[in-house]
Amino acid sequence: MEIRKIIADLTGQRNRIARAIIALEALDSTDAFVSRGRPTTSAKAAPKQPRKRGLTPAGRKRLSALMKARWAARRKAAAKTAPKPARGRRRMSAAARRKIAEAQKARWAAQKKAATKKMPVANKAEAVAAPQAG
Repeated sequence: MEIRKIIADLTGQRNRIARAIIALEALDSTDAFVSRGRPTTSAKAAPKQPRKRGLTPAGRKRLSALMKARWAARRKAAAKTAPKPARGRRRMSAAARRKIAEAQKARWAAQKKAATKKMPVANKAEAVAAPQAG
């Protein structure tokens, strides 16, 4: 049994020594701090060059000229197809006006006639006297 205990003690010492070696190697490397999560960039990686702009000044001038020409062509096309000026106020002919007026007078007369038929009698004496007068 003592042999197994000795083997277990030696294995534990071996593991502690291995962890110590790993820790010392980490201190010896260029990165003194190793974090969990996202890996850090090492000094061996090439430094990034600054990002270039999308357009050169010459390209920008060329694009500007093209857009100006495009908008000039649109304005020219819009000027050709301009809408006709709106006509003045529409007028009704005299005959049409007379016809509407006669129709309206006929409507008013029909309404007046219907209203007199439905008119209630105020007292019996007027109701009795009205048929005799006629």
